Amino acid sequence: MSVGVVIPAAGQGKRMGSKVSKPFLLLDGQPILVHTLRLFETHPQVDEIILVTKKEEIRGTEEMLRPYGFAKVKAIVEGGRERQESVYMGLQRCQSDWVLIHDAVRPFVTHEALDCLIREVKATKAAILAVPVKDTIKQINSDSWVTSTPARSELVSVQTPQGFSRDLIVQAHQKALEDPNWATDDSMLIEQMGFPVKVVEGEYNNIKITTPEDLVLAEKIWEIRRVEV
Repeated sequence: MSVGVVIPAAGQGKRMGSKVSKPFLLLDGQPILVHTLRLFETHPQVDEIILVTKKEEIRGTEEMLRPYGFAKVKAIVEGGRERQESVYMGLQRCQSDWVLIHDAVRPFVTHEALDCLIREVKATKAAILAVPVKDTIKQINSDSWVTSTPARSELVSVQTPQGFSRDLIVQAHQKALEDPNWATDDSMLIEQMGFPVKVVEGEYNNIKITTPEDLVLAEKIWEIRRVEV
């Protein structure tokens, strides 16, 4: 049964202090998006990739990717105003039985992590990568007073990819549009339907590059991986 990947890549660079969209910022001389796409292009279980970006960036994205020859990128489609809308538009173009939804600016997920995730998704229909939190987490009210301290052993920091049966995640997005209901990640839409989501342990290096500090860290991770290879 086929596996597809939907990558929303319309993130702005405001927190980076840049006019360039985050996926197009350079890491080791190449756009972050290129590094991310290469992860899935070279994974043997991935059959198709659907890239979602801003309408005005579709042509530029096509031109940027052309030299790399990503054969699994089957479509570059227009996204919506919010990430949730963009993911849904990508899902509509995805033809695979199983879908991984991944942040364009997470270029360090490993094939080993993908193997574990795909295996769990096929067994449970909904699985996500996550790592145990290192810090103590406090819940606060609107006045910034602490209201509770959840047990750290019961908390994880969620990453992407997040994987689902295509039928299930499409149903979840359609239900969210009807309500309407907005979520901070795709697995939350599944939870709101009352369907269980399985956690697969990820890796701390699978960072999301959203700030200048993240980009500095990403450059260090890249240097280390290049030496290891």
